[in-house]
Amino acid sequence: MKITFLLNGKTDKKYVEDGIDVFHKRMKRYLPFQIITIPALKNTKSLSPSQQKDKEAELMMKQFQPGDHIILLDEKGKEYSSKQFADNIQKHMNSGIKNLIFVVGGPYGFSDSIKQKANGKISLSQMTFSHQIIRVIFMEQLYRAMTILKNEPYHNE
Repeated sequence: MKITFLLNGKTDKKYVEDGIDVFHKRMKRYLPFQIITIPALKNTKSLSPSQQKDKEAELMMKQFQPGDHIILLDEKGKEYSSKQFADNIQKHMNSGIKNLIFVVGGPYGFSDSIKQKANGKISLSQMTFSHQIIRVIFMEQLYRAMTILKNEPYHNE
């Protein structure tokens, strides 16, 4: 199974880039992993939040292939402990999914078309995080999940 992390727009924060890079390098030893960043929308001042979400959805949809399993990182998604998240990843690996895609939306979240296309939603916290910082938090949790599955001494319970 391959895991894809689909992001909306590049980050302009060096510390976010650095955090992503650290975990991206670590992830490569566990399974095929890629990060795809769709371009941020330009001239958004004339667009409503709904219009922005629809335009972002058009760009996201181009990244999806038939058979992809799409999970949205969404504040209304299911919450997991780190161990439960690892178990969920293992379940996906065992199911024969070829590409598991985790998607971070833009500042206004996801359009209805993306929500309908998704196979599920997860929340990393009841707190709200920026769509920039959530990237590092998710990458760390994904790496943690891999170490849990391999019984490596990164995660402590």
